[in-house]
Amino acid sequence: MMSHLIVLPVVLPLAAAVVLLLPRNGNATFKRFLSLVATLALLLVSFLLVREADSGSVQYYALGNWQPPFGIVMVLDRLSALMVLVTALLAVGCVVFACGGDDEKGSNFHGLFQLQLMGINGAFLTGDLFNLFVFFEVLLLASYALLLHGGGKSRIQSAVHYAVLNLAGSALFLFAVGMLYGATGTLNMADMAAAVSQLDPERSGLVIAGALLLLVVFGLKAAILPLYFWLPRAYAAAPPPVAALFAVMTKIGVYAILRVYLLIFGDGSGPLEALEQPWVWWLGLATLAAGGIGVLAARDLRMLVAYLVLVSVGTLLAGVGMRSPAAISALLFYLVHTTLATGGLFLLAEMVGLQRGKAGTRLVKGRAPGLITALLFLVGAMTVAGLPPLSGALGKVLLMTAGEGSQRLWLWPLLLGSGLCALIALSRAGSTLFWRSQESDDNDDRLSRWKWAGTCWLLAASPLLVVLAGPVTQYTDDAATQLSEPSVMIEALLTPKEDAS
Repeated sequence: MMSHLIVLPVVLPLAAAVVLLLPRNGNATFKRFLSLVATLALLLVSFLLVREADSGSVQYYALGNWQPPFGIVMVLDRLSALMVLVTALLAVGCVVFACGGDDEKGSNFHGLFQLQLMGINGAFLTGDLFNLFVFFEVLLLASYALLLHGGGKSRIQSAVHYAVLNLAGSALFLFAVGMLYGATGTLNMADMAAAVSQLDPERSGLVIAGALLLLVVFGLKAAILPLYFWLPRAYAAAPPPVAALFAVMTKIGVYAILRVYLLIFGDGSGPLEALEQPWVWWLGLATLAAGGIGVLAARDLRMLVAYLVLVSVGTLLAGVGMRSPAAISALLFYLVHTTLATGGLFLLAEMVGLQRGKAGTRLVKGRAPGLITALLFLVGAMTVAGLPPLSGALGKVLLMTAGEGSQRLWLWPLLLGSGLCALIALSRAGSTLFWRSQESDDNDDRLSRWKWAGTCWLLAASPLLVVLAGPVTQYTDDAATQLSEPSVMIEALLTPKEDAS
């Protein structure tokens, strides 16, 4: 049974999506119930997968019992299990919030939501490059439709930019995969890593070109400078539960860089080892700086949160660029924190906008939101700005202490400076929204309980991460060690087994 568990994060949302999408005008209560049950079941499966992966062994599920490197395989290690769990935790908050009425502003919200979960989980679990491309396309197709949910001019404009850029990225992805397949003769990532370690020098140029082209694609997904300009408008325009789910979309690009370059171009790949490192390091730092400037320039709460996503991307990529087990462990902790915190802030921004009437989420004087909303904003702002005692401060301290030598000279000022920018921008926003606005009756009671529950679910992750910091950092330490030893995955997938599925 446990071997079949690996494929459930893909099969479960797919089955739910089929049931939800087949009837054109199904019962709203039934759709909410099924979507909630499927997402909670995904969360349960994710916890079981993390427990299984924590044993230290790399496991795989060979579809149709076609063994790697020839068949389609889903691979479970500590990193993929962690990413599926983060996605499930985020998805529960998003779908609960959507049940407060956002799901009824357009058609087929829950079906598309489940389809996107299927694509995201598939991208985290797949063991070969071509299926990584396929799952990217599945999640992008669902995200195009979800971005347009409810309609509106700004959503259509941002969706067009988002779709065009991602279609260009998909074309480049295919070219890159073709080049790597032509040079190595395989698409399975573990087999490709073995092939690169024994590569004919005459083919190294083709592999380097394919690898750098792939880095452009993953950089576009992660929103690295200068490929991030689509992100703030798209995220700010998306429906709140969709924007919150999008908080994990940039992390897919970060995950893909970690997976591909630490496995295929990791230890044992000779002169091709760490070929992405200088690009990711410097561009990650530049993204961090650009995100800090964007946060200060934002004049809308949703846009501000979108730029905070950019700050988190720069922070994570700087961690990838340091390329040490300590840095990878720290960035994984920070990834969990920032994904859930920024997702919660997108939901909170919508609640603030609903309580302020015509002023909406614009950072201008208007009707003041209620006291509970203000307290949640305080918690969210302290978390993303990196103030103690919440998880943002812990994640940044772990990253700063992971830096070595000259890395600290660049990372520390930029990380602390971007945190200061976030603090200034959030203080200014909080002052305008809650202090300088007109007093009014407590508006908290006017919001749906579903919205409160979804927002609190995500914002509660920060204090919980602090309470569970010991076991979480132990897990990320082990995941970083496993990632730094690509031979473990190569042996697990390419050693023949009598019965692997």
